[in-house]
Amino acid sequence: MTITTATQDVPATPSGRPSRAAASTNGSKGSARAKALGHVSFVGAGPGDASLLTVRAAELLAQADVVITELPEQTALVTTDAQIVDGGVGEDGELLTHAARARLVVKHAKTGAHVVRLISGDPFTYATAPEEAAACAKAGIGFEIVPGISSVSAVPAYAGVPLTNRQHREYRVVSVGDTSVNWSDLSGDDTLVLLSAVGRIAEVADGLIAAGRSAETPVAMTRVGTTTEQVTVVSTLADIAAEAKAAGMTSPAITVVGGVVTMREALSWFETKPLYGWRILVPRTKEQSAGLAARLRGYGALSEEVPTISVEPPRNPQQMDKAVRGLVEGRYEWVAFTSVNAVKAVREKFEEYGLDARAFSGLKIAAVGEKTAEAIATWGIRADLVPSGEQSARGLLEDWPPYDDSLDPINRVFLPRADIATETLVAGLVDLGWEVDDVTAYRTVRAAPPPAPTREAIKSGKFDAVLFTSSSTVRNLVGIAGKPHTSTIIACIGPATAKTAEEHGLRVDVLAESPSVDVLADALAEFGSARRIAFLEAGEPVTKPSQRRPSSRRKA
Repeated sequence: MTITTATQDVPATPSGRPSRAAASTNGSKGSARAKALGHVSFVGAGPGDASLLTVRAAELLAQADVVITELPEQTALVTTDAQIVDGGVGEDGELLTHAARARLVVKHAKTGAHVVRLISGDPFTYATAPEEAAACAKAGIGFEIVPGISSVSAVPAYAGVPLTNRQHREYRVVSVGDTSVNWSDLSGDDTLVLLSAVGRIAEVADGLIAAGRSAETPVAMTRVGTTTEQVTVVSTLADIAAEAKAAGMTSPAITVVGGVVTMREALSWFETKPLYGWRILVPRTKEQSAGLAARLRGYGALSEEVPTISVEPPRNPQQMDKAVRGLVEGRYEWVAFTSVNAVKAVREKFEEYGLDARAFSGLKIAAVGEKTAEAIATWGIRADLVPSGEQSARGLLEDWPPYDDSLDPINRVFLPRADIATETLVAGLVDLGWEVDDVTAYRTVRAAPPPAPTREAIKSGKFDAVLFTSSSTVRNLVGIAGKPHTSTIIACIGPATAKTAEEHGLRVDVLAESPSVDVLADALAEFGSARRIAFLEAGEPVTKPSQRRPSSRRKA
């Protein structure tokens, strides 16, 4: 992924292949051909939550040669090697005008590239897409419009404020900004959705009261709606200016005025999630924690991954080489995978030898848990044995059949594993009558320390919780970043991990009932929900752990 400024030329597509414009100039001797024009997709990026992208928007982003953004956070939506161009500001740091943005879009399209122009909310609702599309039409460039979810409707919905109900059947959208508004035209009881009103909210409230609206008319102001930083202030026309200032409300924000605001108390669903707004540290790589991050996001939290270990090849690869040759030659009856990393290590060794999944023909495959079985399935192989109970080496042994010389033609098991793995599985298989080739398939070493801001956040309590998924993650995180602050909630995946955390002076607040990252996330959500209820029952405002400083959370 390459990020460039708005003034950079684009002679080729980001993948390195010639753009259609460049290709069109490759004619015979010195012949000049007209450059083939590209295509522009004006794509609604929604109000902030990336999961609100439409299916069509995701398809076009995957196909784009160039993506022109208007907000820095939109770069996270680009997961390919497409060139990213900042359409918000120029090289001089100044905001681009509508005309400058239109010229930027046309310039990149003229290279022959497929340009995706990301626009906050909906392209044709309070956005610049109409002007930019008109510029494309004038230049003879084809374009399409992909509607997005407008903040006009999405932000109030995430705030639990309906725009209409049985008593209020109409709503009006008013863009305040720097324009002059005749408030006397808005004196009725229709719901008002105000855009760009934060800076003028005192003037707005005075104007509506002067026009005849009651000073007690409910008002809800929501900033950065649909994100985990969303904040809503509920007040009245008489008090909204003072309360918005006290809460530090800033743009972007949507303000709703009218009786519908009273329904928020019953309909607030987003800001009442059990882990809403929590910043959670996950000491794993982004690849390992993708599913966990999605589950935490569903509970309203934002996770941040910090790798604590690095996976490297074994110091002596000959052991793996010998085992793979034995596998091909029919030396084994079983292959037991104890981790996703073990599956990856064997797969890489297969590719080195030019082998594929057919080499497992006739073998029985065991996986220590569902996640490992899923990794095997991506290879086109279904695991023959997965623990029916506890997802661990112990659980695998409980289901593993004993060796039977009349049924099993071979009595040997290939066990590729980490260099620091325990001997539980090996000893158990030997007790069941099997011979085990216990092979180091990869090494785990302590990762480099995270960036200084992350280390400071860990030690100063800016994270609300830490999820430890193994004893090694406890040891390594403390080793590379220090102990989490005493206010931080500590959640552990099992008793062994909890014991290690306590040995390092940490008080464990949450313990998963079974060794699963999903169960761990659910347990933390239950803790967060109980904590929220306790605040409400005590008549106190609901705060995050990072906003409170208990006197002591570590063990003495």
